[in-house]
Amino acid sequence: MKISRPVEFGAWFLIAINLAMAFGSIWIFTRMAPAIEVIISRNEVSLESCEDMLSALLKGKAMGDSSVFEFREALAMASSNITEQAEPAVLAQIEAYYENAFSGNGESLLQTIQSINDLGDINREAMRCADVKAKQLGYAGAWGVVFMATGAFLIGVIFLRTLDRHLVEPMQEINAVVTSFCKGDTLRRCTLSKPAVPVRQVLGHINELLDIKSGTSRSGALESGSKTAITRRA
Repeated sequence: MKISRPVEFGAWFLIAINLAMAFGSIWIFTRMAPAIEVIISRNEVSLESCEDMLSALLKGKAMGDSSVFEFREALAMASSNITEQAEPAVLAQIEAYYENAFSGNGESLLQTIQSINDLGDINREAMRCADVKAKQLGYAGAWGVVFMATGAFLIGVIFLRTLDRHLVEPMQEINAVVTSFCKGDTLRRCTLSKPAVPVRQVLGHINELLDIKSGTSRSGALESGSKTAITRRA
């Protein structure tokens, strides 16, 4: 029936909006999780390597070859975990100066420490940038859900207005007219201000039935009155 199409369309549209909100929220969280995981798993490894290299340098000659071996392991770990474009140049400087630093060359030691600090700064900055991106994604997702919720609210208002116009108001009018007819008011008919075409057709059919019923009732009343009059004359 045509009158049901706007109602069905509005209901399915609301369902689609709610599904879009649900899947959109899931997509946002699944995008944020890998970004946070990158912060923890990749850049954190480079920072730990920087700490280990500085620790080995501080031990210096006290630990001898053991300190050098520990430094090389940390340097190898950092070299195998390059995540930023600026890291290779800094790692090359560390590679060039660390042996002389362990040999007691003060300038090489300072240069090595500075390069290690630069490597740490690069990874910390990368972590800050990744954190900002994750927050931006979260904010964008939150506002996206807000906009979708606002759209769902507006669609819901339109849907309720359509439901009221196409179903509630006609049913109330039909109920009032039929109730009045049963109570003896045979002149009242269904009337609505600018009803939809399907609603107008339904109301028109009801009015036609009431016209037929009220016409039959009047004919019956007239016939009964005529018979009574004839009986009295006789």
